[in-house]
Amino acid sequence: MTVPEYLPLDENEDWPTHGEYEYSAYYHSRRQVHEFSEQLSPSFDYIVIGAGPIGAALAFKLSTDHPAQQILIVEKSWDEPDRIVGELMQPAGCQALELLGLGRVFSGISAVPVHGYYIAYGGKQLYVPYPLNPNGKPFRGVSFHHGRLVMNLRAACKSRDNITCLEASVVELLRDSDGLSPVRGVRVAAARDNSQKEHKEVTARRITFVCDGISSQFRKVLNPEPVALISHFCGLVLEHEPVSTADHFTGPAGAIPASLRADLHTQKENPLPMPHNGHVLLDGLGPVLLYQMSERETRILADIPGPTLPSDGSQLRALVRDSLSRAAPKQMYPALHARLMDAVDGAQRLRCIGSKFIPATANRIPGAVWIGDALNVRHPLTGGGMTVGLWDIVHLCKQMSKEDHSPRALNRMTAQWQWDRRSRALVVNTLSVALHALFAAADSPDMCLLRDACFSYLSRGSFYTMHPSGFLSGLFPSPLLLLFHFFSVALLAVTMRLGDPKAGILPIRCLSAAHTLWVAACVILPFMWRELRP
Repeated sequence: MTVPEYLPLDENEDWPTHGEYEYSAYYHSRRQVHEFSEQLSPSFDYIVIGAGPIGAALAFKLSTDHPAQQILIVEKSWDEPDRIVGELMQPAGCQALELLGLGRVFSGISAVPVHGYYIAYGGKQLYVPYPLNPNGKPFRGVSFHHGRLVMNLRAACKSRDNITCLEASVVELLRDSDGLSPVRGVRVAAARDNSQKEHKEVTARRITFVCDGISSQFRKVLNPEPVALISHFCGLVLEHEPVSTADHFTGPAGAIPASLRADLHTQKENPLPMPHNGHVLLDGLGPVLLYQMSERETRILADIPGPTLPSDGSQLRALVRDSLSRAAPKQMYPALHARLMDAVDGAQRLRCIGSKFIPATANRIPGAVWIGDALNVRHPLTGGGMTVGLWDIVHLCKQMSKEDHSPRALNRMTAQWQWDRRSRALVVNTLSVALHALFAAADSPDMCLLRDACFSYLSRGSFYTMHPSGFLSGLFPSPLLLLFHFFSVALLAVTMRLGDPKAGILPIRCLSAAHTLWVAACVILPFMWRELRP
């Protein structure tokens, strides 16, 4: 693969974003990709459904941990995918890739190191850097083109002799009709023609892994509950020149002093206030996310709350334009505002994806394991989906390395795996939906107060900023610590209400403060409970 490389101003020392990738020779290669045929082996040790980020990483790890075992990975299309989410890897996700033997997967795809988050709300700004690693240096994430990362992961799979890469559609999980029997494998058909009658059964001697992503066709086998959309992300791409200075890549944790804000608007090449950081602008109709996919491209994601979008394209464009204009007002961000308006007006089409929350379900179906977004989906606001999925692989492969493969042992393995994964998944998933519920909700007095309190809390610096940063990055998988900070924000809101003479006489303020505390509990506790249920 050949991707334009630029002189790195900001190389990621822990997880390289520049240089040669060891499996780059397999990036475009299709020699290792088999098409559907009757000559396909009728059985494999492991079958992986889906060659997205999670499926490809899982297949590679299985092949290195079990070199004598044969693995089949099935994907409908091995061409480069094109998605508008899954383009930012949190530091904990990078850690997981390192543990899986894929630490250099960001090389050669023009990926950009990410230092933290720039957040703007109500005319104020703050900076949330990632926590420090044991060496005293800040952790970093990575942002990139989703399709390029997937192709690098697939290239690693193609390099393994014990992985068979199959381009086909999985049309059914093989199990008896009673619904209680174990999954024995899959039924596959040619990827280009699902309607044809030629199907082939392929059995898994050990386990079938379901990793077919957010639109999984087999999730209902495990979890038949209906799924409601929370909101939609509408995506655009902002093109610009690379930055020529690293002056605004980092800063102190907490509120950004007014004396520095003027300097943040002097970047002519890249209009982002702090390049090489995620940007969350909270004054739109819903949150607006901005992050670089390369030195020349920035992704724009505008959240439109609610389960439906306008059916008319011009109405949707006007809605997104209004949201971006509010999020980056002209008087505060003149260069960015102009570029955002040009991006909306010049886009041929707006690409949209629905946002869901699907808590994990206990795996009670023997012979198969659901993993990644096929099991568990959170709001993409915090960019933690791949982090959760990759750590699921780390925990799962750790359990598989010490267990036999009898049915009873597999049940113990999956039960222990679900316990091991729960704390990190709970923190990342709950934080994503709770923050979206807070910052995309209707402007009720309680929600407005909680939003103000949340921003004020994060602006304080020290652990008030860095612990929440640990939650966002996936590095602090502590549900109790998350609960402590969330209710610390709620208590700050209570204090603000009690100290506001405009809110009425003291008894009324006390009642109002109690109601605010109740609203805060309703924001986070139901999501935590749903994550704990398995």
